Amino acid sequence: MKNQNSNKPDKAGVIVFPPLLFACTLVIGILLGYISPSALLNTKIALLCGGLLLPAAIVLLRFAVKTLAKHNTTINPGGATTTIVKEGIYQYSRNPMYVAFTIIYISILIMTNSWYGLLLLVPLLIVVQKGIIEKEEKYLLQKFGEEYLSYRKKVNRWL
Repeated sequence: MKNQNSNKPDKAGVIVFPPLLFACTLVIGILLGYISPSALLNTKIALLCGGLLLPAAIVLLRFAVKTLAKHNTTINPGGATTTIVKEGIYQYSRNPMYVAFTIIYISILIMTNSWYGLLLLVPLLIVVQKGIIEKEEKYLLQKFGEEYLSYRKKVNRWL
């Protein structure tokens, strides 16, 4: 059942564009690392560890984006969702793009040995959860009703 209110815009009303939030927080974390270096790993080990995570996260992000595109629905949380995608990576996570952004964030911090950025990860994920994901979920529940509720019961929010 689709529930659309013509007085309300057809979008989730998230507080910030998610890639921008991750990027800005990442830059702050890296800058803190340059201001007050805190290298915990040898540079080669840091590059290797982060370098192994980064491609996996990019592949995950590509799968998520391609799956949404295949179903002609938006990847932008500021846009109108046209369908609940339940296949591909979306069978395992309702938010694989945010999982990928988080892994990309962590891998870059590891590669740059910017450990202060990991301290920012907790507040970052709280903002993502409260200001983005919960708003998207409320929007999807209002728009798709039982269809989204059923999907939400079967698939975890993150992993």
